[in-house]
Amino acid sequence: MRLTPHARAEAQELVAGSSEVDINLNHFIGSLPQASTHKASGCWTDPGGEDFMVRGKSYPSDLVKVSGGEPLLKLLAVDWFYSERRIDSVAKNCKCVVQSEAGKQLPFILIVNLQVPAKPNYSLVFSFGAKRPVCKGSLLDTFINGSDAYRDSRFKLIPRIAKGYWFVKRAVGTKACLLGQAVTCRYMRQDNFLEIDVDIGSSSVARSIINLVLKHVTSLVVDMAILLEGREEAELPEYLLGTTRIMQIRLESASLYQ
Repeated sequence: MRLTPHARAEAQELVAGSSEVDINLNHFIGSLPQASTHKASGCWTDPGGEDFMVRGKSYPSDLVKVSGGEPLLKLLAVDWFYSERRIDSVAKNCKCVVQSEAGKQLPFILIVNLQVPAKPNYSLVFSFGAKRPVCKGSLLDTFINGSDAYRDSRFKLIPRIAKGYWFVKRAVGTKACLLGQAVTCRYMRQDNFLEIDVDIGSSSVARSIINLVLKHVTSLVVDMAILLEGREEAELPEYLLGTTRIMQIRLESASLYQ
């Protein structure tokens, strides 16, 4: 029986037979609220990975991509901050999910901090959690504990404007981007987490695109998926680490980072 990308990723990346941590999203609170039946804007949700295309098993020979399916990690919380200075190392903040009692119980948390250059500066922070420990020697383990150069060569983001103006969709596109090759990424590996600070302002191209997005952000529904690039046969098909959907947020709804 052929395994789905998610099942295969769980089998290869997370320790089989270990007890699972029950992830209750009520125990993880970010500054941006989660979507509910009564709130469809100014919030976030997890869209899943069915509409994101990743490299299939035979990609090196035929360039065929397949649906990403269910992500390996669970989206725990999203924060939307502003500050006069660039916001770095959010995991050190006492309000970060990794500092919570629930966060300390998780085997691993991945934090992605998208640093948005503007006046003031903004940060969109995603926290993803694993329900079981990461396997030693796996692709994810190598990424978590590897060199920054290795991380830069593997960490990808797939963007998509699910709802919005056509010219914004065209500018953003849907092509996977190796973030560490396009912009400056800083990494902090401690305890049970890895934080990736993505400096969008370090690239003039990325900065121009994000400025366009900010002008129309209140009308946009933005989907993103993160993953590690698979190259060798044993690393394919690719699997999604996590997905998120940001729904029509307002700049003024950002919380002051303290």
